[in-house]
Amino acid sequence: MLPSTRSLLARRHEATPKKERKRKKKTGEFSNGWRGGVAVVRERGVDSSCWFAPGALRRMFELPAPILSRHQLKRLEEHRYSSSGRSLLEPVMQRYWEWLVRRMPPWIAPNLITIVGLATNIFTTLVLVYYCPTATEQAPLWAYLLCAVGLFVYQSLDAIDGKQARRTNSSSPLGELFDHGCDSLSTVFVVLGISIAVQLGSHPDWMFFCCFSGMFMFYCAHWQTYVSGTLRFGIIDVTEVQIFIILLYLLAAVGGSALWQSPIPVINIQMKIIPALCTFIAVVFSCTNYFRVIFTGGVGKNGSTIAGTSVLSPVLHIGSVIVLAMMIYKKSTVQLFQKHPCLYILAFGFVSAKITNKLVVAHMTKSEMHLHDAAFLGPGLLFLDQYFNSFIDEYLVLWISLILSLFDLVRYCVSVCNEIASHLHICVFKIKPQSTAEAVE
Repeated sequence: MLPSTRSLLARRHEATPKKERKRKKKTGEFSNGWRGGVAVVRERGVDSSCWFAPGALRRMFELPAPILSRHQLKRLEEHRYSSSGRSLLEPVMQRYWEWLVRRMPPWIAPNLITIVGLATNIFTTLVLVYYCPTATEQAPLWAYLLCAVGLFVYQSLDAIDGKQARRTNSSSPLGELFDHGCDSLSTVFVVLGISIAVQLGSHPDWMFFCCFSGMFMFYCAHWQTYVSGTLRFGIIDVTEVQIFIILLYLLAAVGGSALWQSPIPVINIQMKIIPALCTFIAVVFSCTNYFRVIFTGGVGKNGSTIAGTSVLSPVLHIGSVIVLAMMIYKKSTVQLFQKHPCLYILAFGFVSAKITNKLVVAHMTKSEMHLHDAAFLGPGLLFLDQYFNSFIDEYLVLWISLILSLFDLVRYCVSVCNEIASHLHICVFKIKPQSTAEAVE
């Protein structure tokens, strides 16, 4: 019979000299303990029981080498959130959000609220992707209603995670990074979902523009934050855009495909083009404000970023994504984007989410962004396949690109969250008790 975990720990305790135990306790070195009938592994003073994944699974989704240096972690610890401005509907929505957060149990971690909202938004959008893979089909009416509810749930939970953190005294730089990271991924699914809902796949150029414009604007919002150190909100911002999209989902549920295909009198364009034109106006308006800050609002030396780098340096990352996406779209001999727009947007969307997360990390750690990144491996494979006359089926390479991009995004996010949580001595999805019992010696 194998000895129990408790007996093993007891034997190890007896075999360890008292001075050695005191030294390990003082330095926070790797040690084992028992708490509440559950074996606990402590490394650098952090209780790893805050992680849900088994050891083997965690190693698979965690990079072997640290991403953040000791100096970056130190600057992250000193980071303070800064924002300015208020959108048009925010004062009205604040009443609802304040009411909602009071209904949240105090033991629910803010990051858990955020991830539940993100998962809800992703699931409801994937339902639309299942029914409308080319963004031209008619989905069941309940699918559009489900997406409207899913986006509203995401908006609500995303708005109260910070309030829950302050309410439970668990605010940390990890919470800010986790929130923005989930937003970067949610943006991909939101722009894809609404493009499907209005059946924009019949106009592939417009669909490409709308989806990549959404990703680009979200990136620019954090680009100007990297330059100025402050996240700025406009009169028309994310809250208003999300409510507008919810209304479009409801219209799709009521009117069906006939609504978006019906022509508008006088101007003689289909209804589905109206959301695309609204996107174009939003891009012009938002980018004007963003680039005004980028070119004139640098708080570093000689007007540089907060990291002391060029204010134009982040353009290389998002520019590479958009240029590669456009080249592959236009060069494809099998009409890859036209036939598989959802897979295409997701494959490049995961890359966009990854580099946006890197930008947020660079801002919070006051460090430089490096261009070389494994995220570009997937798009690079698509580009090389086309360069060599598509000797491998482009559809197969697209799937490989999507899987690689998603895996790289997940590995990066898991690794960064692990490193920050370990450094700050906190858990990602649990609220650490104010006073914890020490491990048995």
